[in-house]
Amino acid sequence: MDLGYARVSTPRQSLDAQLDRLRAAGIEKIWTDKKSGKNTDRPGLTELLEYARGGDCIVVTKLDRLGRNLRETLNLFHELPERGVAIRTLDDPLIIDTAADDAMSRVGVAMLGLFAEMERVYMLERTERARAAARERGVAPGPKMKLGPEDIDRAVYLRDVKKLSMAEVAAKLEVSPATLSRRLPPRPTEDR
Repeated sequence: MDLGYARVSTPRQSLDAQLDRLRAAGIEKIWTDKKSGKNTDRPGLTELLEYARGGDCIVVTKLDRLGRNLRETLNLFHELPERGVAIRTLDDPLIIDTAADDAMSRVGVAMLGLFAEMERVYMLERTERARAAARERGVAPGPKMKLGPEDIDRAVYLRDVKKLSMAEVAAKLEVSPATLSRRLPPRPTEDR
């Protein structure tokens, strides 16, 4: 039986393209994770690996969906065939199908695993260089604050003086009520 696996690195990313591709390949039973490939705690992959039996084939769109760590990926490619479970990729430049048990699949696994790990290392280096450059320019890395000091003052005025609800204040400032609640100081206590 073909068993699908799809993974994206963050909860904000969508699995749709991978799921569509796997379903188009006729795969009905699919496990998913929204976690980085460097993370070994991937419940979907763990459950899939426990479910897979001899004669099954794990199908992914690309090899790096299984992991960005070369050692882990190679371990999977040694462990699974020993259990009679094949691995197949759909969209890698070197098509992987361990059910064929040919030399090119083994070489392809090693090369694609190495490329995935290299890309992860390069991505981390690029990210750190960008953060360092931002710090040198005096810019704090990360998302920009949605509410500046003037916005906070205005929100306090609208809430405490104009007596608007948090939802109304948030709408005026074009932020979510949750963002507003995190940034606003508590209401002043009235003297009794």
